[in-house]
Amino acid sequence: MNAADMPVAARTLNKQEIAARIPHAGSMCLLDSVVHWDAETILCSTQSHRDSANPLREADRLGVACGVEYAAQAMAIHGALLAGLSEESRPRAGFLASMRDVQLYVSRLDDVADALSIEATRLTGDGQSILYSFSVRSGEQLMLSGRAAVVLDADGIKDRQI
Repeated sequence: MNAADMPVAARTLNKQEIAARIPHAGSMCLLDSVVHWDAETILCSTQSHRDSANPLREADRLGVACGVEYAAQAMAIHGALLAGLSEESRPRAGFLASMRDVQLYVSRLDDVADALSIEATRLTGDGQSILYSFSVRSGEQLMLSGRAAVVLDADGIKDRQI
């Protein structure tokens, strides 16, 4: 059964299930839940932007550019889910290679009262890299958007001599 054929209830994950599938540990796991996912898109939700102990906060504020990290974690969990990783599996290493067309529509995230919705859509990809579009919203308000190129197997790349 592929992701598109799975019942919606099977597509949701809580914070613990997310943290078990991505390399972001402890308070650095910023997503609270996966609301829905399929072969192309993932939708996540969080309230961690309101947490005064958020590890991305600086000078008691969380700038909107930190939303890129929220989107990167949504991409990471999407990749893990597409790969069929269980909570006991180790995800493939990856890193953000580039960001394009990033638009910031507000200055801060920590003063947003409602939950953040993070959506990432896989535009194209192969076994080595993936291109996603992403957005972070609160209700109908768009906070930031853009595209990101993710390179996979970063562990192998960083160990090579250039």
